[in-house]
Amino acid sequence: MPFPPFSRASVRRRSLLASAAGVALLAGCSSAPDPAARSSALSAADRARARAARDSAALAERYTEVIAAHPGLAERLRPLRAEVLRHVKAFGGASGASESASASASASSSASASASVTPSASGAVPSSASGSPSGAASGSASASASASAGASSVPEDPKAALKGLATAERNLADRRAEALLDLPGEPARLMASVAAAGAVHAYLLTEGGK
Repeated sequence: MPFPPFSRASVRRRSLLASAAGVALLAGCSSAPDPAARSSALSAADRARARAARDSAALAERYTEVIAAHPGLAERLRPLRAEVLRHVKAFGGASGASESASASASASSSASASASVTPSASGAVPSSASGSPSGAASGSASASASASAGASSVPEDPKAALKGLATAERNLADRRAEALLDLPGEPARLMASVAAAGAVHAYLLTEGGK
């Protein structure tokens, strides 16, 4: 039984359908994400995280300097500094240097406290204030050297020192609030969270102690 001949209309419809399918396929290919653009976005996020880690490390160092210069503020500032160090780690940075600076600040504070001990009635100097073996003495001196150098730039007035920390926290939080607008999802959420924490720190450093 012979097949009926194809009409021109049916051939034309099939040609149009085939052309439409080809256009749709090309459109689907062109709308696929560009690997180069994706790589660029990831690089920008990595750079932002590295910069944020450095900023938090510098802020932690500033806390260390204030604690070394004003040991009476240590109880109030150490929890805030500890949270700043957690931000360093969250952004992928290493907090080893800041931890070492904290140990130096503690050594400096202990040394100043020991120096204030008065001699006993017999005139003997307590062992904590007396000379120690040369190795331990030189180690203690080198441990407190960096903290003492940083503390020299801290205001002598404790309130002024707190105000300086609050300003640093607030300025950094503002910069991060602007930077997160150019970041993809997860890095933007992390940046927003840390910026909010910085704003809280600024409040605690100014209003929290009243």
